[in-house]
Amino acid sequence: MLKSFLLLFGLVAVVAQAAPPADSAPPGAKTRVESSIPQGDSDPLRAKARVESTVPQRMELGYDLYRNGQKLGEVTDTYVQQGTQYTLTSEMRASGPLKLLWPGNIRLASSGAVTPQGLRPAQFEHARSDAPNKLATAQLDWTQRSIVYRYKGETRRVPDLKPGAQDQLSQIYQFMFVPRLPTEYALQVVSGRDLHEYRYARQDGGTIATPLGALATVLYQRVGQQPDEKQVAVWVAPARGNLPVRIRVIEDGVTLEQRLARARIPG
Repeated sequence: MLKSFLLLFGLVAVVAQAAPPADSAPPGAKTRVESSIPQGDSDPLRAKARVESTVPQRMELGYDLYRNGQKLGEVTDTYVQQGTQYTLTSEMRASGPLKLLWPGNIRLASSGAVTPQGLRPAQFEHARSDAPNKLATAQLDWTQRSIVYRYKGETRRVPDLKPGAQDQLSQIYQFMFVPRLPTEYALQVVSGRDLHEYRYARQDGGTIATPLGALATVLYQRVGQQPDEKQVAVWVAPARGNLPVRIRVIEDGVTLEQRLARARIPG
C-alpha cells in the first residue's frame, strides 16, 4: 500500500523552465530540447512584471487522492513567495480505514528562486514521518551544473544538470509561470535520489469540475515511454493561470489520481 502512495510522488517531468539556445539545432530541424516551454518575453523587466502580476504570492491547494477510483487520503500543497525566493511544500496523509495502517505522512519540499523564466529550484527534500532515516535531499548547484544527493549518510554528486531543470514538486507549478503552453516538450526532473528525462504532448483536457467552478483544461501526457514504464498525465486550467487541477500516474496496474478539492488563493 505504501508503494502505491509513493508512485504518485515518483511523478516525473510535467513542466519546464527554459527553452534551449537558439543555435542548438539547425534551422528547420525539430529541436531536441532540454526544456521547451516557451519563454515569451526577452525583456527581463517585462517578464518579471508578468510573473508578479499573474502568480499569487501565496496558495494553499488541497487534493483528494484516489487509488483505482477509491479514495485513500488527502494532499495539501502550499506555495509561498517572499521577494525573489519561494518555498513549496506538499504533505500527503491517509484518511479513513487506511489511516490505521499508515499513520504517517509524506512531505516534499522545494525551495529556490523566482526568476523571469519562473521557478529555479535550489534544494529538494523527500521525507517520511514514519521513517526519518530515509530523508532524501537534492541540492541543485547551478554554478557547477550538478546535483548533490544525500541519503542515509551517503553523499554523491551527479553532473549534467541542464538549464530549465525542475524538481519533483516545482515541475507542477512551473506551468503557472509560462506565458503560453507548448504543444510538446521535454525536460529534466530531479527527485530526492534520481534524475529523469521525460517528453510530453499536449491535447484538450475537457472540462473538469473543481472548487473554483467548472474549468476548461489542457492535458499533458507522457509520450515515447516503454510499455512497462509509468504513464503520467497532468491537467492544467489556463483560465486560472495554468493551475494544476488533476494529476494521474499509472504503473504496475495501479492508477493513482490527485483531484483538486480545495483552494485558497488570495486576490
